[in-house]
Formats: sequence, structure tokens, C-alpha cells
Amino acid sequence: QVQLVESGGGLVQAGGSLRLSCATSGGTFSTYVMGWFRQTPGKEREFVAAISRSGRIITYFDSVKGRFTISRDNAKNTVYLQMNSLKPEDTAVYYCAADYGLVRPSVLGRDYDYWGQGTQVTVSS
Repeated sequence: QVQLVESGGGLVQAGGSLRLSCATSGGTFSTYVMGWFRQTPGKEREFVAAISRSGRIITYFDSVKGRFTISRDNAKNTVYLQMNSLKPEDTAVYYCAADYGLVRPSVLGRDYDYWGQGTQVTVSS
């Protein structure tokens, strides 16, 4: 059973930075496409970024392009989300997700089989 554990969330002022980490266990990390999603109360889950198994294919939600960077370290079984120039509208619970069957990164949450418990990111204005 694959387990995902996010960390690195917290409270930050607008314009600040945070780096989220998602450590995985129970599977072969290098065979999983990894993604980050976020959700605020009353809203649907929203795609943020995703990365292929090798790390060569990356896709971002338009509103985070140029501010967020997704990366992975297959030796450490961890995927990261570096978030810079944070805005209040980035406030959400951030979840990492993994899938073995995907050929390339997907923006659809339903394509991912495994999810972490989430980490809260709060950006104050």
C-alpha cells in the first residue's frame, strides 16, 4: 500500500515562500506520476502541478506558473512544491497524489489512485 505524507505547510505573509514536501513509502516511487492539488472549503479540488516519472514532463495550473516549481528526488522518494510570491488566494489545503498507471502527468484528480492527508497553507495579506 502506497502512503503519502505531506509536510511544509504553514502561515506566511503575501509575497513569501514555502516549500512543501511529500514523502512516499510502500511503492516504487520512480514508477509513479506525482501531482499536487489544493482545496478550500466549499470549493472543488483544484489542480496545481504534476510531474512525470523521470521529471522531464511538468505541467502547471495557469495561476501558479512562474511562481511554483514542482520537482522530485527519486532517490529520496519525495516530491516537492516550491511556492514563491505567495498570494492570499493560494490559501488552501494542499494534497499530493500519485498514480502508477499514468503515462504522463494528468490535471484530473480522478486519475490519481493515492493521496496524502494534506497540509494547510495560509497566506495572509
